[in-house]
Amino acid sequence: MRVPAVFMRGGTSKALFFHEADLPEDPRVRDQFILAAYGSPDPFRRQIDGVGGAASSTSKVAVISDGREQGVDVLYEFGQVGIDQRIIDRRGNCGNISSAVGPFAVDEGLVEATDPMTVVRFLNVNTGKVIVAHVPTKGGRFDPNGEFELPGVPGRGSAVKLDYLEPGGSVTGRLLPTGNAVDQLDVPGLGTIDVSLVDAANPLVFVRWRDVGLDGTETAAQLDADQEFRARAEAIRAQASVLAGIAPSAAEATAQAPSVPKLSFVGPPRDYTAANGHSYSAEQMSVRAAMMSMGWLHPSYPLTGAIATSVASRITGTLVNEAIRSDSDSVVIGHQSGLLPMEVDVEFGDTGWFARSASGFRTARRLFEGAVLVPDERLDQSMV
Repeated sequence: MRVPAVFMRGGTSKALFFHEADLPEDPRVRDQFILAAYGSPDPFRRQIDGVGGAASSTSKVAVISDGREQGVDVLYEFGQVGIDQRIIDRRGNCGNISSAVGPFAVDEGLVEATDPMTVVRFLNVNTGKVIVAHVPTKGGRFDPNGEFELPGVPGRGSAVKLDYLEPGGSVTGRLLPTGNAVDQLDVPGLGTIDVSLVDAANPLVFVRWRDVGLDGTETAAQLDADQEFRARAEAIRAQASVLAGIAPSAAEATAQAPSVPKLSFVGPPRDYTAANGHSYSAEQMSVRAAMMSMGWLHPSYPLTGAIATSVASRITGTLVNEAIRSDSDSVVIGHQSGLLPMEVDVEFGDTGWFARSASGFRTARRLFEGAVLVPDERLDQSMV
């Protein structure tokens, strides 16, 4: 089977972008095609027989369709493609890949460009949330050239601003899934620890660095090499999934919902050295944080995670609010690759905490276009 596709970088992630109409109509065959295209599942975690990059940030897929009947420009479905698992997890969204949706829509003629800035409204069907992308354009196409630097991506590019409208309750239906700013979580092998569950753009479970024996200066290489630490982190995440009502059991959370909730370690600002060797001081940030993604420490900080983190920073009593060193709606997250500035609008009203919006910036680029090839023998022939 041959299917047209565009490979795009969005933020610090990469994904194949498909038009929904070009993919197999049957959902089961569609998943078989996407998994085979990425070279998944691969027990060696290399995705050597596909286009996957053998990391969670490079094993993602986006499916785009017309959104005018739902009052937006396009519809966007995100999928986290398993590397060694036969799974495409669609329970949440990806902020990095979201940043490439607007550029894709412009270049594919789904939205008419209005130089020098084109506004693209799209609905993420995973979460039911509307995102507004402000896309730099030139000559009727996305203009990737600019002076914005995104930590974790070499070089510079044009800044794509993303406004997440009313991001609360993206997966669980509630900004605070348990109704509490802090909960106690019983984790096998670790004991009882404090956690904060916040669902904004994606659900996150927040844990203090010190409660898992860390101080916030550890590198991704150190933590990824520590199998005991990674197992402990997954135990926390899986138990939090049950607490949030996402999975019925910890085992089910690991097997079927590996992408949500994501786990973030947070603490007050501190001096640390990023992955590129650059040193950052505590005065440059509002909070120090790092996120796990599909069992490994994320090399930077996903935009949806930054949204949940910045929203949580404004909710009294959360672990992020406890750690934050800022009393404004501007939040700077110190992460594995540098600093990430965010803007949030959160208020407390008659019905509790409410997130009006959260905004951040990313860069994007169209990497290549063509067709993805998958042998027909790898698909369910009765449905092709």
